[in-house]
Amino acid sequence: MIPFHDENATQRPAYVTMVVIALCGVAWVLIQGAGEDVSLARSVCLLGLIPGELTGLLAAGVQFPISDTLVCTTTAGPSYANVLTSMFLHGGWMHLIGNMWFLWLFGNNIEDSMTRPRFIVFYLICGVAAALAQVLAQPDSVIPMVGASGAISGVMGGYLVLYPRVRIFTLIPLGFFFWTVKLPAWVMLIYWTVLQVGGGLMQSGEGGGVAFWAHLGGLLAGIVLIKIFAKSNHVVAHQAHHYQPQQAGWPR
Repeated sequence: MIPFHDENATQRPAYVTMVVIALCGVAWVLIQGAGEDVSLARSVCLLGLIPGELTGLLAAGVQFPISDTLVCTTTAGPSYANVLTSMFLHGGWMHLIGNMWFLWLFGNNIEDSMTRPRFIVFYLICGVAAALAQVLAQPDSVIPMVGASGAISGVMGGYLVLYPRVRIFTLIPLGFFFWTVKLPAWVMLIYWTVLQVGGGLMQSGEGGGVAFWAHLGGLLAGIVLIKIFAKSNHVVAHQAHHYQPQQAGWPR
């Protein structure tokens, strides 16, 4: 299912969300060379999060292939800054576009539910929680992790708590055609969560791929933290606007 629009108007521009999207775009072009092989491999090696490096379970000097022609070498000591830098890097054009699309779709409403400084903290905490979840799942892994999807999963978790009944326009591919349906947010997000759990349980080995446990860690962080960060008056006003039945036609 491909969500592309929600019936959830915002009360103010989502400036922080736009800045995060811009930062990821700038990092992709200036640091990662817009996918050029050497620049992409260097950025993933130097700025990506390597679980075994963070936990200290990998010795310094361990080499592993980062592309068909390049290798990456682990360094001594954990690189804590990479927990944050990895959140703004991506592994390819579709990785970047997909993540930024989901961030814009769900992030503008979550930013609208809290002050902008709070949203920055909320986003970063969810991203850190996502990274640590993947590290706990694969503490000795040598595969670098990059992408904003962990933090975005936290945003989606917040959306699930605050706006479960908001309808989301979704494309469902049927062969060469697409069927458009409007689904409650809880249906689409729980479907997505089931896919992450299934993917995480089926994933094995040291091959690269989707960081399913990071997605689940970010989602859980967003679910737990959203009521702490969101403004109570925004939540109450939104629920009154969307969920209260109109008086006309109802028994008094």
